[in-house]
Amino acid sequence: MKVAVLFAGQGSQYVGMGKDFYEQSKVSQEVYDSISMDFDVKRVCFEGPMETLNNTAYTQSCILATSMAIYQTLLEKGIQPKYVAGLSLGEYSALCAAHVFSLKDGLEIVRKRGLIMANALPAGSSKMIAVMNADISLIEQACQEASHGETICTIANYNAPSQIVITGNNAGVDKAASILKEKGVRRMIPLKVSGAFHSPLLEEASQQLEEVLESIEMDVPSIPVVFNVTGKEEQSHFVELLTRQIKSPVKFYPSIEYMIAQGVDTFIEIGPGHTLSGLVKKTNKNVKVYTVDHYEDVENLMEAIQNGK
Repeated sequence: MKVAVLFAGQGSQYVGMGKDFYEQSKVSQEVYDSISMDFDVKRVCFEGPMETLNNTAYTQSCILATSMAIYQTLLEKGIQPKYVAGLSLGEYSALCAAHVFSLKDGLEIVRKRGLIMANALPAGSSKMIAVMNADISLIEQACQEASHGETICTIANYNAPSQIVITGNNAGVDKAASILKEKGVRRMIPLKVSGAFHSPLLEEASQQLEEVLESIEMDVPSIPVVFNVTGKEEQSHFVELLTRQIKSPVKFYPSIEYMIAQGVDTFIEIGPGHTLSGLVKKTNKNVKVYTVDHYEDVENLMEAIQNGK
């Protein structure tokens, strides 16, 4: 069995996430208790309110904290991943897991990243839409046709062969969606996000993030990290990769295909949520996929591994 651990991105958060780990796992409790920030991470994770938890300025720190608390419990149980990766924000959890930077530094980065992203674009000026079951070349062509001058639409996420997310300002995304509808695409789902993440509209935000990243000391990964912007493992240039990530497409399913090509046969998604597990199954039905979101999932995971299921 060759395991890869996948870390959840933004959008999967919910009030109460991580609370059962805090109550039932000493190592998870130690992670939460070690955090000192300008807001009470535990309280927002465990008690909300949802309005605060959904605010990008707070969400990112809370998801990173929860992901690392869960990860420490898996390590304690003997899970040793051969690769780590994450979707967008989840990439920072992967980098913490690989000791590229400490949890303290990771929380500082994503706190500032969240504030930068929250203020990057005027409210209501941009959007993201998930396009389902459409040919990728058709989606790419629609984005190109829709983009001219200040009207922008690009691909934000290659989530799975059957799920591609487009992003841009309202005029650009609406135009691309109209073109796709004319071409026979039937299922397009607007995402509940505050702006056009992973688009050229975040160029200025990427420059602000670069300044934050350059102030952080980063080490060579202790575990191979597969990066969003390249879809493969990288050993250096982390500031450049993370700076590009905020304004560039996330190559999630190419990352999964890369890890499978390296022999990975088992993926464990660390919550909150189970979005990534679904994307892995849509990419390759022959690998084993587990989700660890609640403490009981750890016990079920260990039982399944022991029984070879």
